[in-house]
Amino acid sequence: MRAFVFPGQGAQVIGMGRELAEAYPAARAVFAEVDEALGEKLSDLIWTGDIEPLTLTQNAQPALMATSMAAFRALEAEGFGIKDADFVAGHSLGEYSALCAAGALSLADTARLLRLRGRAMQEAVPVGQGAMAAILGLDFAAVAQLAQDAAEGEVCQAANDNDPAQVVISGHKAAVERAAGLAKERGAKRALMLPVSAPFHSALMQPAAAVMAEALAGVEIKSPAVPLVANVRANAVSEPAEIRDLLVEQVTGSVRWRESVEFLAGAGVTEFWEIGAGKALSGMIKRIAKEAVTKTIGAPADVAALKG
Repeated sequence: MRAFVFPGQGAQVIGMGRELAEAYPAARAVFAEVDEALGEKLSDLIWTGDIEPLTLTQNAQPALMATSMAAFRALEAEGFGIKDADFVAGHSLGEYSALCAAGALSLADTARLLRLRGRAMQEAVPVGQGAMAAILGLDFAAVAQLAQDAAEGEVCQAANDNDPAQVVISGHKAAVERAAGLAKERGAKRALMLPVSAPFHSALMQPAAAVMAEALAGVEIKSPAVPLVANVRANAVSEPAEIRDLLVEQVTGSVRWRESVEFLAGAGVTEFWEIGAGKALSGMIKRIAKEAVTKTIGAPADVAALKG
């Protein structure tokens, strides 16, 4: 069995997807449709811009989705497609890419939703008040306790359960810094403050969740062609109303990636195709399901290798 998985924020690089667009008309059409949906040439920023504006959440989210969908359309052009997957999943914004690939969301709606999501998440907390940190070498339960102990009346919570040895915390800056300091005392190998502009996947994102609830209420969501393994539930969903609710919950909820991969492996998935920019998910997957086969598909050569 096979799962198609889609990367989240942090994978962005200048030039991503450009080779795909040059090699495949269907991939080029993805970027053109995203540009039209947003009313601007996001593709110019992605291919020839500067990394700083591309890293802004409101740009990075639709840009990474466009790159994933360009890779997916290249796969389709070579005879592969959603019929070759048993499940889809995505890391945070990657969940939107997964739903688009599975036919649950239109490409234009996905681009507009992610532009709005990125902007709302950025505006939910004034710059400098929130922070995130990666805690390496402690499991989820230990980090959740650490975050709770460091909160001291502020928000500090385990936000991304990425793999057995990497958990990201999120919340008020002072609380996250306290937790990072405590982490070494409790046996963590490292605690790294992350270069992000807002405390994603924490209770501080509630204003953004309200924005997304309103936006998603006005968008058609169809049943995906294959089940989605949802971030906040770490199990399979196919019902459009449930997917809508979970996308709202995801803004403030934890990304349960480790459990999602464990669910997929338990369901019989042995092969994971990471579709889009970077290889971060493949690394996590290998640390969670050691027997899993991973393939990264982000350039024409990757697609050609599948044909061979």
